[in-house]
Amino acid sequence: MAAVETEAEPAVNLPVEPARHWANYRRLSSILPSSNAFLAARPFERAPWLAVAFLTGIASWLELDGPWQWMALLAACAAVAALALAIPREGSLDYVRLAALSLPLMVAAGCVTVWSKSALVGKSGVGHPTFGWVEGRILDRQEESARGRVRLLVDARIEGVPGAMRVRVNLPLEEDRPGLAEGATVRLRARLMPPAPPMLPGGYDFARAAWFQGLAATGSVVGPVDVLAPPDGGGLLRRWQQHLADHIRARLAGSPGSIAAALASGDRGSIAPTDEDAMRDAGLTHLLSISGLHVSAVIAAVYVLTVRLFALFPFVALRVRLPIVAAAAGALAGIAYTLLTGSEVPTVRSCIGALLVLAALALGRDPLSLRMLAVAAFFVMVFWPEAVFGPSFQMSFASVIAIIAFHGSAPAKRFLAAREEGVLLRLGRHLVMLLATGLVIELALMPIGLFHFHRAGIYGAAANVVAIPLTTFVTMPLIALALVLDVVGAGGPAWWLTGKSLELLLWLAHVTAGQPGAVTLMPSMPPGVFALFVTGGLWLALWTGPVRLWGLVPAAVAALVFATMRPPDILVSGDGRHVGVTGEGPELLVLRQTRGDYTRENLLEMAGMEGNVRPLDTWPAAVCNADFCRIALKRGGRSFAVLMARGQNLVEIGELKRACAAADIVIADRRLPRTCLPRMLKADRALLARTGGLAIDLAAGTVRTVAETQGHHGWYRWRATRRPEAAPSPASTDQ
Repeated sequence: MAAVETEAEPAVNLPVEPARHWANYRRLSSILPSSNAFLAARPFERAPWLAVAFLTGIASWLELDGPWQWMALLAACAAVAALALAIPREGSLDYVRLAALSLPLMVAAGCVTVWSKSALVGKSGVGHPTFGWVEGRILDRQEESARGRVRLLVDARIEGVPGAMRVRVNLPLEEDRPGLAEGATVRLRARLMPPAPPMLPGGYDFARAAWFQGLAATGSVVGPVDVLAPPDGGGLLRRWQQHLADHIRARLAGSPGSIAAALASGDRGSIAPTDEDAMRDAGLTHLLSISGLHVSAVIAAVYVLTVRLFALFPFVALRVRLPIVAAAAGALAGIAYTLLTGSEVPTVRSCIGALLVLAALALGRDPLSLRMLAVAAFFVMVFWPEAVFGPSFQMSFASVIAIIAFHGSAPAKRFLAAREEGVLLRLGRHLVMLLATGLVIELALMPIGLFHFHRAGIYGAAANVVAIPLTTFVTMPLIALALVLDVVGAGGPAWWLTGKSLELLLWLAHVTAGQPGAVTLMPSMPPGVFALFVTGGLWLALWTGPVRLWGLVPAAVAALVFATMRPPDILVSGDGRHVGVTGEGPELLVLRQTRGDYTRENLLEMAGMEGNVRPLDTWPAAVCNADFCRIALKRGGRSFAVLMARGQNLVEIGELKRACAAADIVIADRRLPRTCLPRMLKADRALLARTGGLAIDLAAGTVRTVAETQGHHGWYRWRATRRPEAAPSPASTDQ
């Protein structure tokens, strides 16, 4: 039988594709070794992130509502640290394990630190406005001649209020007397108020600042002050500070003398408000407060002079390490200058940083490094964790971080590298670098200025290029020289030169502030947007190489979100008396004119508007009588009728009911009856007592409140039992 041959089918080689989930697993499993290699390659860049984690814990405590959330944060940190301990010690994940263990522990430490500080020093304010007798000991005295007052901090007992508490009162300058010094026991009548919460969402929170200062009330003195006991001999430094300020103002009159006194003694009370406003709008306010610039200038001058002086004596120079001697002399000078200028927290912080720089110089280490700055920041946050919330801490450290990171970058090093060139070219390169540094600092500080002050200057970088060298290398040395020459009565020429340099500084401030577009006002920045800016900035600054450019992503997202934000349509103060309406032209419409500038400036800042305000009863589209104002606002394709109470007379109940029914939103500084039923929101005294100030966005249908930004922290008295109903969006509402 013949064999039947069959043709074999050709083999087909198909590509074998691995299962997708296994590929994903391999990619995920490579993340940890890659992260470990990344951290291992950056030994000098890891440490500052511990300070950032500590700061994150402090900021989280502020943003979270209350004890339950704080405990949840601590539990989450403990859980992450426990998981980190489960990573095997042997292997290639040592640095990942260390990061996963140390960072959450630092976050938890920051939260516990500020929580403990709040519990230890926080003092509840007086429950309500009160008028009565105050008796106690003066703890601090600050003269503010430009505002015609003296500020007294008194550890006192208040009539009708149990227990001792710390109060701050303003005394008219004409009522001042020699016996009102630190340590004196006084008795006075005062009108006292509890520390005020923010007037509007995103506004300045004085109640929080007063809480950490142990301040229970503020107010003004009515009538003369009785001195029950003379000063006990304390307050010697304060008297020296005041004597120094008075001496400088006697030798140098006018605005230059006031600024010279501020630079030498920290006394800013005599600076005219117009000069302060010009310095602020020109981006030069930091020159008026004793900060890192001033402390560093004093310490650097003493350091250089000490080295030069001892170098003249070979017998000493050959037997003593001059950097150590100079560092000790600079440290003593810095501490003395800090004490003389009042030992405010920003000054102490600057002094600590400068002392760390001196220690690095004495040890032969790099004095300007991010690790050294992280140590200084950590030291400050341990003792003054509440400083993290304020613009002073944020601006001072942000500017120094920007300087170190920018000058440590590869492009900057290449630009400043030594090369064969003429003197003019070398000076030109340094001038360009100085201008670029000023621009980088301005960009770093802009989000902070917008978040806290709702304003940003665009000419500050150029102004600081002139103002900082002028103040550091001309004005402050001249003040020191003039004070030394005054010992022998020969300080006149030095004071004349000092005055001319300060006149130049003031001229620069006023010219810069007067330029079109010198100041840009923006609406309130949400904390989440600010956190994105901070995250992007820190990533850009603390890493090196191409990976740092990833910091541009959160910064760009924050900038895009903030640029597309629109101001709220209606702003309502916590007492309901003040209402601002935006979007009806270049001016802010207000329900009531105010006597002072505080309310007007708050409304303008929160609205992101410049210029003056206009009373609502002068607006053609508003209908006002003695009791109410009514205006129709067109937003998002529909019209909203807003009714605002402005009088104190009783209104017939039926008429009020009809007026409320015809309105979408009713705002009043009084309690309205239940029969007042607007279509969307009734913001009367009953609601505002629970929510605080309001920011209403009609087109988006959202209502922001002060209460929702405060949580259950001890300094906030109002408690929001319910959130106000948000205005419905135009899409869900019939015409």
